[in-house]
Parts: sequence; structure tokens; C-alpha cells
Amino acid sequence: MKCIAYNGGYKYQLKEAYKVVIDIKPNTAINTEYIDLDTNGNLTIAEGYAWDGPSGPTIDTLTFMRGSLVHDALYQLMRESYLEHRVNRQAADRILQKICKEDGMWSLRAWLVYQGVRLFADPAADPADKRPVTRAPEGCVP
Repeated sequence: MKCIAYNGGYKYQLKEAYKVVIDIKPNTAINTEYIDLDTNGNLTIAEGYAWDGPSGPTIDTLTFMRGSLVHDALYQLMRESYLEHRVNRQAADRILQKICKEDGMWSLRAWLVYQGVRLFADPAADPADKRPVTRAPEGCVP
């Protein structure tokens, strides 16, 4: 039987590459299939990158989308051990807050977003929390 293997949990897919300069500057450049981060903090997220958008008890608004994209990409780099989780997580959370405010989110909501990820999002950046591969149809074995 032919089967597929996939990761779930994604809602959005980037239709154009996105570039932004951030405050996280690794000692050596990071180059993955969808995410590049150089030593000057130039983050490039490739067309086709999939992410789950804003998480938690919130609504997906235009003021949250760019921040959630960058934040999810940074958390993925931590989860995959390209960035040190304990060293970079707070900076990634602050970048989320900053981008949301730049995009017009009310300061109070951006602060609440920051507090929410600080309190509840650690497992999403933890290298021990890799997304499982699901196979379909049921009972399919590689």
C-alpha cells in the first residue's frame, strides 16, 4: 500500500520569501530547507514555509501574522537545535512582541502575547518536542 508521511498542525503557507533583520545573531550562519539566519541577524524564510499562525486563546489578525511567522521559524530553529533554546527563547519572544507592535497591535495585547508565550510556549521551542510524523492511510507502514 502506498502511504504518505506528514506533520500536522499547520494552517498557513508562505507564498513569497520573507526577509527581516532580527536581534538574534548566531556565531555561524544557519541554512535549512526553509529558514536561513546569518551572523548579522538577516532572517530569510522561504516561499512554501508552513506555520500554524498565532497560538493560544487568541484570534488570527493581520497584526499578528508576521510576528507569528517569524516566531514560529525561530522556535523551529530552536526545536531542531540550530539555535540554543535556553539562550535564544526570550529574544524570540521579544521579537514577536516587537513585530506585532510594529504591525499595529495594541501595546496591551502585544504585552499579553509576550506573557502568554513566556508562560506556555517553552515546549514548542524545546528540542525534545519534535513534531510527530503521521502516516496515512491508517495502518500504513513505511
